[in-house]
Amino acid sequence: MVLSHRLGEWAGHAPVLEEEVALANIALDLLGQARLLLSMVGDEDELAYLREERAFRNLQLVEQPNGDFAHTIARQLYFSTYQQLLYGLLADGDSEFAPLAAKAVKEVAYHQDHARQWTLRLGDGTEESHTRMQRAVDALWRFTGEMFQPLPGLDVDEAGMRTRWTAAVTDVLRQATLTVPDGPQTGAWRAGAGRQGLHTEPFGRMLAEMQHLHRSHPGASW
Repeated sequence: MVLSHRLGEWAGHAPVLEEEVALANIALDLLGQARLLLSMVGDEDELAYLREERAFRNLQLVEQPNGDFAHTIARQLYFSTYQQLLYGLLADGDSEFAPLAAKAVKEVAYHQDHARQWTLRLGDGTEESHTRMQRAVDALWRFTGEMFQPLPGLDVDEAGMRTRWTAAVTDVLRQATLTVPDGPQTGAWRAGAGRQGLHTEPFGRMLAEMQHLHRSHPGASW
């Protein structure tokens, strides 16, 4: 849901019209997945619009500001590659998340390919696009470690996922003539605490904007 809102912020601001449509479609896919997940545990509107900041349990990666277009693409590459691996594992299992994962993994495959194609285009493009893409890849790398912390209730191999994710992302970055950032062995890859309710400063401002209308008109139906 948080990443869906971030991508929605590109409406009217994307580099080209076709990309505005593409980002909006990805945002809608993510919002649909979020609504199903929220409805499994309670009232989706209350959970989206009435929770306080510390009650949100999203990754710090997805709450990062859009920045320039390269930052948005790097964020999407990191997250959609992870999400594709996670949903693939859940779709093959028998947990309550299997039906959602089986449908969502097809959507996420497009999200990942979209981010991959833009990473290649920007990384192996002009000197300016290469510089910006490398800057984005480096800036967001430190938020990726949190994705592989164990999640209660999910029987997945986090260590195996991290290995596969690192290999997949490394392959894309090298094809794009980009330098892979330092990994966890150097201390540059740190796990955040967004899933424990600790968020970065930009999240509070984003949440206030997202919840403003609902909180201003409590009980209204649309």
